Amino acid sequence: MDDGPAFDVLARGCPSRTTLEHLTGRWGGLTVAALFAGSLRFNELRRAVDGVSEKMLSQTLHALERDGLVHREADAGSRARVDYELTPLGRAAAERLIGLIRLVESRMPEVLAARQRYDEGRESLGGR
Repeated sequence: MDDGPAFDVLARGCPSRTTLEHLTGRWGGLTVAALFAGSLRFNELRRAVDGVSEKMLSQTLHALERDGLVHREADAGSRARVDYELTPLGRAAAERLIGLIRLVESRMPEVLAARQRYDEGRESLGGR
């Protein structure tokens, strides 16, 4: 049984590389993590992802929507309303990403200690 083309994210031309970049890039990962709790409007999402500009959030949402990770729902009622939510594929990816986020957050004391050791070692070498 043929399951279709084999994808290899390590191969330069593989389209999975772009999707992985959209999902794990700075704003993509944070956007997906914010949407994990549920549907959000654009400005709610912008407040949730502290530091993202309107332009970057818009670009990020377009990329995630194109990849099938985020669904955009526009309601043309009295006040134009647009909601964003994870698709089933986006939710499956987010579950794994949330696990990684929780791991990183819980192990930050180790990370900070490693950074300090590294920086001190570099300083003793004269910043090389």
